[in-house]
Amino acid sequence: MQALVKTQKGKGFLELREVPEPRVQAGEVKIEIAACGICGTDVHVRHDEFPYWPPVTLGHEFTGTIVEVGPNCRAAKVGERVVAEPHNRACGVCALCRTGNSHICAEKRSPGWGVDGGMARYICYPEKLLHRMPAGMTFDQGAMVEPTANAVTDVIERARITAGDLAVVIGPGPIGLLAAMVARAAGARDVVVVGTPGDVPLRLAKAKALGFTTVNVGEAKPADVVMDLSGGIGADLVIECSGAPAAIPGTIDLVRKLGKICVIGLTGNRPVEVPWDRFNFKVVEVIFNLSTSYTSWDRTITLIHRGLVPAPEIITHRLPLAKWEEAFAAVENLSALKALLIP
Repeated sequence: MQALVKTQKGKGFLELREVPEPRVQAGEVKIEIAACGICGTDVHVRHDEFPYWPPVTLGHEFTGTIVEVGPNCRAAKVGERVVAEPHNRACGVCALCRTGNSHICAEKRSPGWGVDGGMARYICYPEKLLHRMPAGMTFDQGAMVEPTANAVTDVIERARITAGDLAVVIGPGPIGLLAAMVARAAGARDVVVVGTPGDVPLRLAKAKALGFTTVNVGEAKPADVVMDLSGGIGADLVIECSGAPAAIPGTIDLVRKLGKICVIGLTGNRPVEVPWDRFNFKVVEVIFNLSTSYTSWDRTITLIHRGLVPAPEIITHRLPLAKWEEAFAAVENLSALKALLIP
């Protein structure tokens, strides 16, 4: 079968090649992939900017249908449509695993960088990491579950957004837009999405089409907009999705006293200078996040399936696996929001 493989360490070395069809092992199922989204992690692996173990097939945002069930599986059935948590090879015995936090276990090896992923026709994957898709849920919706589960974990479970909150999202990329949708679904009274002039044609336009209040920093000061909406108090929750060192210090101008800052965006190890005392005197809660909790997955499936989080609205490209270079280029040059590869 064909698979998109990172063949060796270094920048580049990504190619579509013939690989053996995987064979199901005990506790695993074989899934025929219907769609797999391109994530920023896939781009970072391509450019040697994220840990990975080559040769490895890319892709962790996959959905598909079970075509074979291996020995020792308990409930999975051929024909079921599924999505899958990317928390493979978590050890199960460390303090993190035993307290329900296997998603940040040091031994975890996610598909797409630690084990073979979903940018291929088939993947064999542990039954214990699967979640069934309800009847009527589309594969477009299924492909959006993993990225949306990040926003659900971060915004609902960890930042504990409350109905009636004013939320601000900095960075209108795919995760930023999903975070805005999740905040609204959780009851935010208004969601402000902040971007740069370069975000106007696609990202801020999409945010506006989705019904969010948008701010282009080239034309207006986000703090002015937020203070107008909050009566001079500030936002209850600021969700930082840009990872931009120049933008991160400004979160303190937007958040109210005793408010919360939810950190999602990664800086790529670039240093950030923060006015620490201002954060201190506002007594803000800063919440750092990584990956997805088990509990977020079924919640996310429900939110997407019922239309409360219209995640597929940000899919801009659907391309066959053979056109992976076109899809990756669209993601990297920001002409795409979310691109799906269809094996």
